Amino acid sequence: MRFDVLTLFPELFEPFLHAGVTRRAFESGQVDVKLWQLRDFAEDNYKRVDDRPYGGGPGMVMLVEPLERALRAVRAQAGDAAPLIHFTPAGAPMTQKRVRELAAGPGAVLLCGRYEGIDQRFISRHVDEEISLGDFVLSGGELPALALLDAVTRLQPGVLNDAASHQQDSFSDGLLDCPHYSRPERLGEAAADAVPAVLLSGHHARVASWRREQQLRITALRRPDLIDAARAAGALSPADERLLASLQL
Repeated sequence: MRFDVLTLFPELFEPFLHAGVTRRAFESGQVDVKLWQLRDFAEDNYKRVDDRPYGGGPGMVMLVEPLERALRAVRAQAGDAAPLIHFTPAGAPMTQKRVRELAAGPGAVLLCGRYEGIDQRFISRHVDEEISLGDFVLSGGELPALALLDAVTRLQPGVLNDAASHQQDSFSDGLLDCPHYSRPERLGEAAADAVPAVLLSGHHARVASWRREQQLRITALRRPDLIDAARAAGALSPADERLLASLQL
């Protein structure tokens, strides 16, 4: 699996590639990340990759020609199979479903915009997919690219110490995750300071039932849209539906 990152700030990626559990995948080449400095593909002495927008307005627009030269270099080295992904608030929200699809694929070319954005002609010619982290604006596409790299890499075999870890993540089954607890068993005298007794029982079926109940309760309270989506997908059992009905939300 290979990711080629087109960016003006490759130095933002270096610490990420050498930290945390995902670093094993990067350092071994299981997930190969190539960083491409877009200024290397500018042709003037000033390494200019942006200019003022036609029609006026604030900010600068990233130019087509340096981007196309960079993309040609990537395709010459990596081939044409990987999709070109552009990060923008106008894109489709990044979901765990899409992350799983990317994790099973050959990789992608990640385009990190800056300034006021990228000349639309480059987007229209070359971009295969546009992705957003949410309804807010960042200074560039580097943070969304890092988020995607992390989300995809942790799904690769052997990256997590426990292969089942990502199967219990939020959104892995369409719902939010349940609460988790560790030592000590009690932090104080209040009921909320104690680990729920069911988790100390050693009864695996009861633990699984409690976790499912918590998932449903938290998701119904915080993201009812996910409950609707799970129901439409046939992912809720009769027991799930009975519990949801009992919540009376």
